[in-house]
Amino acid sequence: MKVLHKLHEIYAPLDFARREGKSIGLVPTMGALHQGHYSLVDESVAQCDLTVATIFVNPSQFGPKEDLSRYPRPLDQDLAGLAKAGTDYVFVPESTDIYPNGHSTWVEPPAVANPLEGEFRPGHYRGVATIVLKLFNLIPATVAYFGMKDYQQLLVIRRMVEDLNIPIRIQPCATIRETDGLAMSSRNRYLSPEDREKAKCLSRALQHVEELTNSGEGKIDFLESEMHRILEQAGATHVDYARIVDAETLESLSRFTTPSVALIAARIGNTRLIDNRVFWVMQ
Repeated sequence: MKVLHKLHEIYAPLDFARREGKSIGLVPTMGALHQGHYSLVDESVAQCDLTVATIFVNPSQFGPKEDLSRYPRPLDQDLAGLAKAGTDYVFVPESTDIYPNGHSTWVEPPAVANPLEGEFRPGHYRGVATIVLKLFNLIPATVAYFGMKDYQQLLVIRRMVEDLNIPIRIQPCATIRETDGLAMSSRNRYLSPEDREKAKCLSRALQHVEELTNSGEGKIDFLESEMHRILEQAGATHVDYARIVDAETLESLSRFTTPSVALIAARIGNTRLIDNRVFWVMQ
């Protein structure tokens, strides 16, 4: 496995591989890797000739009161895990190279970025879209792998690729969960033992919604209130949203006539967690 740090190092060997007809899978990450990340690597290794992972804690997607300074950075551990998973290249750039002095060009994210996370983390998806486009320009990959836990992010990136005619395929990958249902996240390590137990309420609320809809419940206001009830009874410090919306546009629904997604963002202790479940409910 080759670990590269400079912008000029990464493009040439991969461009040469593309010219030889090899497929290249890209797994963008911010490090602090867990099995959810490694499942993306596994997909790429299985499907592509070469696999490239990136590790970059992107400052432009953090708000002024968010956890950039304390975001975990166990680089040696991450590199060892990526090597074991069969990664061919790891790109670990410096922030000053990605955002040099005078940097002033940003990607305006698509409309699907506006609700939910867009309301509670203004500017977040501008940072996400900008760094992802930069990585797509730096790394001539054929397919990029993104987890469905960050469901809105996946939609934002997919729409950006379509709108800007970027020649890369976006491959969604299933959310990886702990045995008790908690979605794996780099931020789970912030949870105290007590909060770790409370955090199960996110997946429990989503499971409850699915059970209700399977039994014929179709009133979205009631389903959303049930999610709030479960989260609050479990001791969530704050619920940013617990919504059921159109699975493609994230627009509000009055009834279940299209593929839908339930999305939650809630704070457990001092840690903000997200989760979702995509489902289809017939009218």
